[in-house]
Amino acid sequence: MSRPYRVMTVCTGNICRSPMAEVVLRQRLADAGLGDVVEVDSTGVSDEEHGNPVDPRARAVLRRHGYPTGDGHRARQVRAAELAERDLVLPMTAAHARALRRLAGGDPALTDRIRMLRTFDPAAPADPGQPEHVLDVDDPWYGPDSGFETTLAEIEAAADGIVAHVRAALDARAG
Repeated sequence: MSRPYRVMTVCTGNICRSPMAEVVLRQRLADAGLGDVVEVDSTGVSDEEHGNPVDPRARAVLRRHGYPTGDGHRARQVRAAELAERDLVLPMTAAHARALRRLAGGDPALTDRIRMLRTFDPAAPADPGQPEHVLDVDDPWYGPDSGFETTLAEIEAAADGIVAHVRAALDARAG
């Protein structure tokens, strides 16, 4: 068997948005029969939450929607070497995408793997030339608990498109 297809979701501290996306994508890929050939993980661009578990509010919203709650997750900061080890890197915001591109050192082989998560949402704004930040996944950290519902909805809206993208990439890899 060839190596697994590897997906990484990225937010700021790796305690809410990116682990939520990791959980949702892992579930959707498993449901699509791809769970044994695709690996999903998550990181943050910052180390401020290093070692911390998934935010309790994120865990609660995942639980309410029938997902695993990220037990065992510990926040970690993305490293440059990881970009070369991933086939698809999904930043939550334009600021995260810029940080990842800087980390990639401008290498097109790496920067081409970086795609805003919401570019896979067919209902997301998709006007040519629009600023990248219009595709930001809302940061629920500083707001009410309902913000975590919004974040989950934005992630779920992109998930099927990501699964289709991964399936197509795997098919192309197979030849």
